[in-house]
Amino acid sequence: MGDLNETKKARGVGNLDSPKMPFDYFKREYGTVPRDTKRAPFQWVSEVAYKNVHRIVSRGYDTTELMEEGYGIVDVLFVDYQARIPLVEEEQMLNYVLILALEDGLSAPAAMSRIVARTKTFLTQAAAASILAFGHAFGAYSAFGNRLEKYLKRAEKQGLSTAQAAELLVKENLNDEALGVSNLMLKDPAAKRMFARAEKLGVAGKYIAFTKEIVAAARKQSPEPVDLDMLGAIGATMMDLGFSPEATWAILAVTRALSVGAHYIEETERNGYTRLGEALTPKEDYDGPADRPVPPLKDRAKVAQSGICRTTAEWARARDERKKLIGSGHGIVEEIHDPSKKSGIKKVGKL
Repeated sequence: MGDLNETKKARGVGNLDSPKMPFDYFKREYGTVPRDTKRAPFQWVSEVAYKNVHRIVSRGYDTTELMEEGYGIVDVLFVDYQARIPLVEEEQMLNYVLILALEDGLSAPAAMSRIVARTKTFLTQAAAASILAFGHAFGAYSAFGNRLEKYLKRAEKQGLSTAQAAELLVKENLNDEALGVSNLMLKDPAAKRMFARAEKLGVAGKYIAFTKEIVAAARKQSPEPVDLDMLGAIGATMMDLGFSPEATWAILAVTRALSVGAHYIEETERNGYTRLGEALTPKEDYDGPADRPVPPLKDRAKVAQSGICRTTAEWARARDERKKLIGSGHGIVEEIHDPSKKSGIKKVGKL
């Protein structure tokens, strides 16, 4: 490479021969850094699956052979997430969960899908919007499941019974949206039916048992009637089937995406698209200040109001007034902690 450097130096390359350079660029060597043999060169590595021109293999099972033998998508969910063929009863239970979770009518995710559909975008974008609507008040399977794990470990470490752990969990999280117990299903038996189905199939385990203790503790501590809700029923059942809280979140989100696809298609076929500026909002749907004239700039000083507060008392009064302005943000209690941590995951990387 010395000849190449000399050739470049003779020809001149930009300002590389400047005397201000802290080193002689043309004496630098090529390819002299030895390979680091202590670590493998970067490459994507997966335990989940591989694919070549002959077959797709998931956790060691040839997916063509799985299909030819008559296994279904529910079976392969167990293969993908748990590397095992499920019992017939487990497959039946997961089918029960997925069918119940597939459609929820015009819920928030379905509404999101329909709104996006009206803008003449792609169906996949509408499905993604619906999944993004899975916040911690709707579909917080990760937060729910990780909390169960946390308190069961705490019970084991501190020598508590599951009933004591449930009492502690409720005491510290009674008003949390992801508790799995609420007033949502006091008259709807669907959540309790899921537990009954799991027990009938013989797949109910420690998570369903612990969730029942949580329900009992919440009934004691809550000032209003509460009972098991669908988040708690699905979350505990999925964990007794061997799925992690994160896997549960992923599986149920995709299941709902199948449903919102139908909502997207219906929305575009029934109502068409909304062009920019086409949507009008009637005054009857507005409940803000009455129409008022815009003051001329010369009168600005007469009507303008300062937002500066010079004392804590002034700040408190201004804060109370601003809370009355719906949509101003002053009525929202600020979340001090990173909301993403509500998933229950306390670290990044491999769990």
